[in-house]
Amino acid sequence: MDIFFELYQDLPRGGPGSTECTKKAYSLLPELPKQPKTLDVGCGVGPQTMALAGCTAGQITAIDTHQPFLDKLERKIKAANLSDRINVLNCSMFKMTFEPESFDIIWSEGAIYLMGFENGLKAWRSFLKPGGYLVVSELSWLKADANPPQELYDFWMEEYPGIKSINENLAIISKCDYTEIAHFTLPEAVWWDEFYTPLEQRIRALQKKYSKHPKASQVLNREANEIALFRRYSKWYGYVFYLMQKKDSD
Repeated sequence: MDIFFELYQDLPRGGPGSTECTKKAYSLLPELPKQPKTLDVGCGVGPQTMALAGCTAGQITAIDTHQPFLDKLERKIKAANLSDRINVLNCSMFKMTFEPESFDIIWSEGAIYLMGFENGLKAWRSFLKPGGYLVVSELSWLKADANPPQELYDFWMEEYPGIKSINENLAIISKCDYTEIAHFTLPEAVWWDEFYTPLEQRIRALQKKYSKHPKASQVLNREANEIALFRRYSKWYGYVFYLMQKKDSD
């Protein structure tokens, strides 16, 4: 884990995304209160947290478990004079103790996979107010009716066996008592601009540093292989924003 955090600590973001995509997703949410309460789950260094702060005048609670990431986000918040609107907490998504129905919006970019898509939808539902919104970006197969190349399939079955097609995830949304509002696939460029391009630079630097450390080299080589797979097979999979609304209880 030390090499993993060293690899990611100075990146602009911890996964594919962009301020533009965050703002687009937020703009698709209908009938929001003037000052909604938002929970950002798995915020990392918080690029989407800061983007959300530009979309809403409401309060934002941002949670993660890696304190150096949170410290970096705190510095951004103070520099932007947003300490009165963004609260940062070291808190696991598995152990949230917020009061039921605390939030108008729960937001999570590239992090719900840690719980699994369906498990996350079920676990976080109770923290949403009636009619509240859950917005997540999730790795998904983009070609629902075709078999992916074997090396790609094998890689993701080991890294994230919970990956599903868009249609499968839409079915899960309905099953978990949400109404789909919208969904869209993130453009390929956002994988590179603030994520894979700087990540490749970090990998090269750390490969030199840890050339005589087999375990560290194994981690770095696996990260490099993931990037190589995306170069070859980006049409097969991607991150998809899923926007949904909590249904009223029967």
